[in-house]
Amino acid sequence: MEYGRKNRLAHEKSPYLLQHAENPVNWYPWGTEAFENASRDQVPIFLSIGYATCHWCHVMAHESFEDEQVAGILNEGFIPVKVDREERPDIDKIYMDVCQALTGRGGWPLTVIMTPHGKPFFAGTYFPKTQRMGMPGLIDILNQVADLWRNDRGHIHNVSEDITKAIRGMEEGGHEAEIDFEEILERGFSRLSATFDPQWGGFGDSPKFPTPHNLTFLLRWHNRSKDPLAIEMVEKTLVMMRNGGIFDQIGFGFHRYSVDERWLVPHFEKMLYDQALIAIACLETSRLTGRGIFGDIARDTFTYVLRDMTGPQGGFYSAEDADSEGKEGFFYVWRPEEIKREIGRDKGDIFCRFFGISDKGNFEDKMSIPFRRFSCKEFAEREGIRPEELKTVLEDSRAKLFKAREKRPHPLKDDKILCSWNGLMIAALARGYAMLREDRYLDSAKKACAFIFERLMDSNGRLLHRYREGESAHAGYLEDYAFLIWGLIELYESCFDPDYLEKAIALNRDMKELFWDDADGGFFFTGKGNEELITRSKDVHDGALPSENSVAALNLLRLARITGDSELEKTAEEILRCFSQQVNKHPVACTHLLSSVDFMLGPGMEIVIAGDPEDDETGRMISSVRKRFLPSSVLILKTGGKKGDKLISLCPFIKHMSPQKGRPSAYVCEHFSCRKPFTDPEALEKYLKSM
Repeated sequence: MEYGRKNRLAHEKSPYLLQHAENPVNWYPWGTEAFENASRDQVPIFLSIGYATCHWCHVMAHESFEDEQVAGILNEGFIPVKVDREERPDIDKIYMDVCQALTGRGGWPLTVIMTPHGKPFFAGTYFPKTQRMGMPGLIDILNQVADLWRNDRGHIHNVSEDITKAIRGMEEGGHEAEIDFEEILERGFSRLSATFDPQWGGFGDSPKFPTPHNLTFLLRWHNRSKDPLAIEMVEKTLVMMRNGGIFDQIGFGFHRYSVDERWLVPHFEKMLYDQALIAIACLETSRLTGRGIFGDIARDTFTYVLRDMTGPQGGFYSAEDADSEGKEGFFYVWRPEEIKREIGRDKGDIFCRFFGISDKGNFEDKMSIPFRRFSCKEFAEREGIRPEELKTVLEDSRAKLFKAREKRPHPLKDDKILCSWNGLMIAALARGYAMLREDRYLDSAKKACAFIFERLMDSNGRLLHRYREGESAHAGYLEDYAFLIWGLIELYESCFDPDYLEKAIALNRDMKELFWDDADGGFFFTGKGNEELITRSKDVHDGALPSENSVAALNLLRLARITGDSELEKTAEEILRCFSQQVNKHPVACTHLLSSVDFMLGPGMEIVIAGDPEDDETGRMISSVRKRFLPSSVLILKTGGKKGDKLISLCPFIKHMSPQKGRPSAYVCEHFSCRKPFTDPEALEKYLKSM
């Protein structure tokens, strides 16, 4: 089929698919045409899954998919299909399970070869064009598969059937008869502490990933057990990440992960979800410890997102690439002479010594990744400079270098807007507003929320997954519902507008209808009516993102406490039972679900403040609650008027909770009973402090 210099991907919206629109490979997008043609021609499907900011996806594309020889083999003997994993996470989840089951590892680019019916018989990740360093070459693999397909197709079909049955079996949950949740929490902590790096922070050796859901679980374990090691692990990890090259010291924001144990050399792509989840971990750590440094990390992260990752209509973009000018990290690295040319020799010398920028470099080609070698206090004492003066010099210099860096060719920005990742960013910004009281955080969260309900919802009220260039596509997945509900709950608790709570309740009801497994419990990743895939995946294990079932469980528990609807709590308990066997075996792989368990076990509080939000005493009561780390509690503000009436319709148990003697009143309920209301903000403050 002739498309001039472009193939079928030229008609897609995904930045990743468009990157391959001029390959000589006759790529198909995932869809009916590809499978029908494979069945008609009786050839296997070559499935390649990646994403726009994936470095090794770029490498494999340049080596193989831009190569005429490879293209000739693929076009003649296969139907080649390209999938953006961020646009179609449902497809990616299934075939990543295949790859991990067959090879013991996974990653992107993901390479799968399968029958015309989508049943896989070969899987791997990156392959060079020809054999290199012990890795088989793609050309050899394709030729061997083509030969086997011609001469022993029955064997291939048998293998593909066995693999498909095994993958379908992986989706079945396992129930434990008796579950000791307290013991599971303790084992989760013990296994994290066993892999903790006391020198550099983080868990394990290289590569190191942020995994903020591990950190938020540890905060809850510390809150429950008072074990000092739990909070030490969190503080050490966040500080070392902030000081390292994984954090963009010039323009802010976190890179994807560190290739070394010191957090020095990152994989330079920046993902929206990392910014959201790390910011939440920092805000919670600041609230628990009272240390402002963690709030500052969240502020810097929000600065990056609002400046560089926010579209004009309010939605948040997905990612920024690691590569620019054909080199990974080139946008972010420096030489000393560049620094001194931009900010002057004296200040440049101070800046270079503070951020480890040297003539020999710490990266490729004698370039340096800026990282904090010292704290400001240590460096000021060492150099005989007043700390305040040093901070001014460093910040002024950073701002000048940022302006200079803006003139460089930028990495690709993946500007598609995903409902799920936007839900996480809404949650982070709403939490940021509640704690840091910066109006722009709340304004941005509200604007993104309005964008989703305007552009990422179809005429039947079902969420859609992706928006780009005026087009919304793909029926929403479990992650879209779970993550957006999280954001809506945070929005309600930050501004107390019951419209957001109403939306969260409605979406939660839709999620149960669309995704719930009536036979075994738990939520499927794809909704009802999706028959194009070989199975419906259902998972509880965390990856770079917390698992959707874990997020859904915590949402259900929070909504149950806010509304008084015990059926929501029962559904959350069913999720825990559904995955109890997996969690019992590998608790450290399910730390966000452990946070849900922590919430369920409590002790928690329902705190209802009845009063005018403009009243100073009402504000003081809200502040008393917000400045404390109360992870198993919910906060409700009951006002008068139409908003108050709507809230009562959503939360009937608050109907008779009213201001007492003309003063704002705080009703604190614990262990299924409520105390006498507090009318004195200082009395509430004293009580919460005692807790």
